[in-house]
Amino acid sequence: MALQPGSVDWDPESYSRFSDLRLRPALDLLARVPSLPERGKVVDLGCGNGAVAEALSNRFPKRKLVGVDRSEAMLKRAAATGAYRRCDMADISSWQPNKPPALIFSNAALHWLPDHATLLPRLVRALRPGGVLAVQMPAQHRAPSHRILRELAQEMFPDRFDFTGWVSPVGASVDYAQMLRRLGHIDLWTSEYLQELPATCDGHPVRLFTQSTAMRPFVQQLSDTERATFIARYETALATVYPVQVDGTVLFPFRRLFLVLQKEA
Repeated sequence: MALQPGSVDWDPESYSRFSDLRLRPALDLLARVPSLPERGKVVDLGCGNGAVAEALSNRFPKRKLVGVDRSEAMLKRAAATGAYRRCDMADISSWQPNKPPALIFSNAALHWLPDHATLLPRLVRALRPGGVLAVQMPAQHRAPSHRILRELAQEMFPDRFDFTGWVSPVGASVDYAQMLRRLGHIDLWTSEYLQELPATCDGHPVRLFTQSTAMRPFVQQLSDTERATFIARYETALATVYPVQVDGTVLFPFRRLFLVLQKEA
């Protein structure tokens, strides 16, 4: 079963709760982006609330910056940063630029979409010669934080969730290398961030981290009563795998995949 983020709009406030931890991978990705062609805009694909807008503007101050996202609530936040020349509402799976950009930058968005073997080459082809595709995707789907969600959902609500034959939406590094190596020069790596989540009285810190992202496709299909029971069991399981430290913090390893491809000039 492939989970999509759902029809209910994203919650910018909830997503921003761990903004520093979510921004760091984007900055690490941006640091590896090579020199761009002389002309062409920068597209923040799946821009969300515009968290990376300032960093992109500082790195490429003379470039037109365009934000693209399918969430109206997130786009309003992104536009309010004042960094984007334009914010477009579009589905990434079918998005096409009106002119070939110099950079397509996508931070923590493409893992929501299937068929990367079609999607990523299409994005590369949309670039101008010498253009760059820079992508960061969570590769956390086999970790307990995400695996427990699938196991509980299928156990508790088998009428709505069936993960028989489930395949991670993010593949292995070598798969992406094989997929894209003929399209340009590839810089590909993975990193595991050991995140220290702060103490809170609102629930287990890992549940709070995932509730605005990985949890969304699950809880959107549940009633209020079902959601409360599901969250309670999820938190109990998390407490075993990610124990709370004496000071209330939790150490939460989180794996991410990075890909930077420069198209032939």
